[in-house]
Amino acid sequence: MGNSVAHPVLRTADPAEAHETARHLCRLLATRYEQVYVGAELRTVADVRRMAGLLPDALYDYAENRTDPATGATLYFGMDVRTAPDTELAGEMPLWFCQEELPEGVGEEDFVRAVGAGPASVRWEGCWPDEPEWGSYPSPACDGVQLVLNSEVCEWPGETAGVHTVYVHVTTFGDLGRAERLAAAVGGAVLGGPEQG
Repeated sequence: MGNSVAHPVLRTADPAEAHETARHLCRLLATRYEQVYVGAELRTVADVRRMAGLLPDALYDYAENRTDPATGATLYFGMDVRTAPDTELAGEMPLWFCQEELPEGVGEEDFVRAVGAGPASVRWEGCWPDEPEWGSYPSPACDGVQLVLNSEVCEWPGETAGVHTVYVHVTTFGDLGRAERLAAAVGGAVLGGPEQG
């Protein structure tokens, strides 16, 4: 979402509640783009197998920087997660993956159910409505909603936590008033300072 400012508006231990709140916020966007971005840190072979079954065309890489001990060159993950043996995959953990569009027949709820214990993100982009009476205007490159699973921060990848967080993204410079109105619309409040989205 560009260089947006993000405000947390819900933290909960229930991923289904977090997903439903995020979907409610998506319905408040004046325009919502079709693309749904998903990404996650995968910590076990079982996590990788679930995601590969759900999103076979996702891009995978190491979750932590790795370098060649002899040359210092950056190493990139190169296995096919659909066919690599479990024993080889186990030595490559943790991995992260991302996909910018969910395939036909796969919904965000499928992704939410498939996430393991690592941080994960679902991001919807669009434009908030014009609110000239509040001095709030849409920012097409920055507006949107983000569901962060297993983390309290929106920056990717975040530190692992036992909660799921919903963010509203509002403009490059922030719009606390809009964030507060959006939080109130889902029965919540802004839960802390702004974060860079």
